[in-house]
Amino acid sequence: MSKKYSGIWPAAPTPFNPDGSLDLDGMLRVLDCMIDQGVDGICILANFSEQFLITDEERAILTKVCLAHVAGRVPVIVTISHFANQIVVERAQNAKDLGASMVMMMAPYHGALMKGSAAQTYGQFAAVGKIGIPIMVQDAPLSGVELPVSLLVKMANEIEMVKLFKIECTGAAAKLAALIEEGGDAIEGPFDGEEAISLLADLDAGATGGMTSALIPDLIKPIINLHAKGELIGAANAYMRVLPVINHENRQCGFRAAKVAMVEGGVIKSAFCRAPIEALSARTHEGLMRLLKPLNPIVLNWGK
Repeated sequence: MSKKYSGIWPAAPTPFNPDGSLDLDGMLRVLDCMIDQGVDGICILANFSEQFLITDEERAILTKVCLAHVAGRVPVIVTISHFANQIVVERAQNAKDLGASMVMMMAPYHGALMKGSAAQTYGQFAAVGKIGIPIMVQDAPLSGVELPVSLLVKMANEIEMVKLFKIECTGAAAKLAALIEEGGDAIEGPFDGEEAISLLADLDAGATGGMTSALIPDLIKPIINLHAKGELIGAANAYMRVLPVINHENRQCGFRAAKVAMVEGGVIKSAFCRAPIEALSARTHEGLMRLLKPLNPIVLNWGK
């Protein structure tokens, strides 16, 4: 079954100056580096973009600057998640007005206890759907909201703009398989997430794309392409080659990995993360570089 959306659509890191201010020049270099990595799309303001550490004013600036700079070279997804329906709708409208290709959103949540019910989640996605821009549903553990396959299929069938699904919960492969089986053609973009830690299983389950970090999309894209062509052994071999880096990123570094690598490769000047996020320890940093350098990814050479 063919799907409309496929490929590698990483989340762009947000660079900061050492004093904590936005590094907008660095942001433009990040976007150019990602395009040179051969990405099929770019997501901004994602969790791996540190969206929870960015002010509303900065969010508006970044949305405008990023969309203007990419200028249609690749599609751009703008993350718009928020607990309030009104704010999510306003963010979706702004993203559409500025030329975004789609928006991504989690279910409404706030903290550990305020979690959107199935009806509230459906209502928020339906409200955004009226804006008329494709929506990627982010099924992320961070929200703490369970999104059963039945709800995802209902949204896909009844809300025209709900087209893509980034599944990164525990047991993602099984959920993707069930989603594709039950949703059929309404599931236009079943995507893997969580730094590709379960990519091969998710592709086997029917995923057609992945949203990783900007660390090694140039090395992950061939895995997706090989799998799509039915070259399963080649895909597995390519995946095994990069899996140690993926594991180190997922389990040890999180969103800091791409920023550290981009400093190493001359893309940005600083890997600064706003408090309370701590910098990578020297041990974790060294471990990442030890695994990354033999792979010679674009990120380590782009600015040199």
